[in-house]
Amino acid sequence: MTGPPITPTSLAHRHHRKEPAVDQELFNRFKKCAVEVLSVSEDQVVPDARFGDDLDADSLDLVELVMALEEEFDIAVPEEELEGIETVGQAYDLVAGKL
Repeated sequence: MTGPPITPTSLAHRHHRKEPAVDQELFNRFKKCAVEVLSVSEDQVVPDARFGDDLDADSLDLVELVMALEEEFDIAVPEEELEGIETVGQAYDLVAGKL
């Protein structure tokens, strides 16, 4: 094998890079929209929460949420970009990527 030696420090650094960065202020704004539109409590809106299974949101709820997020963050989210979005974390990453 070639390349730099693998050390605990290099492993920790590599692992740290993979973790998504969450801007707490941004996530709180995202969460506020989700709480209002989906009629759920703040503690339910966590990155691993699944819209359908955990938040009981249907496709109309998600359309309304996206509209609220577009207005809150002054962004546009094309419908095709929503395909495959199943969790709060995925939706947050999509929004954060447009800012």
